[in-house]
Amino acid sequence: MPDILTIAIVVVAVLAILAMRALFERVTVYEFQRGLLYRNGRFVKLVGAGSHLVYRPSTSIRMVDARVSVETVPGQEVVTSDGVSVRISLAVQRKVADPVKAMHEVEDWRGALYSALQVALRETVAALTIDDLLLKRDSIGPDVLARSVDAAKAIGVELIAVAVKDLMFPGPMKKLFAQVVEARQQGLATLERARGETAALRSLANAARMVEANPSLIQLRMLQQLESNSGNTVILGMPEGAQALVVPAAGGPSRGEGAGRPDRARSDTPGVDEG
Repeated sequence: MPDILTIAIVVVAVLAILAMRALFERVTVYEFQRGLLYRNGRFVKLVGAGSHLVYRPSTSIRMVDARVSVETVPGQEVVTSDGVSVRISLAVQRKVADPVKAMHEVEDWRGALYSALQVALRETVAALTIDDLLLKRDSIGPDVLARSVDAAKAIGVELIAVAVKDLMFPGPMKKLFAQVVEARQQGLATLERARGETAALRSLANAARMVEANPSLIQLRMLQQLESNSGNTVILGMPEGAQALVVPAAGGPSRGEGAGRPDRARSDTPGVDEG
């Protein structure tokens, strides 16, 4: 008889445990999460990180990730103020600042956020020409952020940063921009060649003025050239009156005898005659 009673107690205990496990659930909320506690379908409170025991039939906890997240808004076709169609995608840094609003104000807060960003992007691009769009690409993200921050705040989301991820043009526009870039590079190359030619002409003009002021520079330059090149024969003209400076060699003709000869003197250097 005691054995039957013990077995009955054990069976009742097991059934009670199974009933407890079926009726109650232990839910763990992590540090980076926020838990929304609902009882009988009504929101009760936010629960913090930790382990919580909830009564299954009437109580539940819904998790919301509160970490900062970077997401991509898919590219969409937008038109500039001068009628050029471009495709732009965005990189968005955001976090859920108010989980209650995010869960209760809209059915899908991510979809609502994407829609607000896309509308803000269309408004920003529609106010720019294609040239301004290319020049001010870095300012598009902050402008979109300023236009959509209030809409995001209304659904409990905090926008931290918005930046342009991809900027794509149709095929014909790509060819056109490639031609523009090529023409610009050709113009810069032509300008550099013109600058080089101008510098060369300026250098020649300076050299001409120096030679005009001092004609002996030509002979000095020629001697420098002779020093760097060997095996060449060069005839240099001797100025009038320079014969008196030529000293006759030992046993050679006197000054008087050499006065009637052509003023040419053979250089001691083989292959070079000096005037």
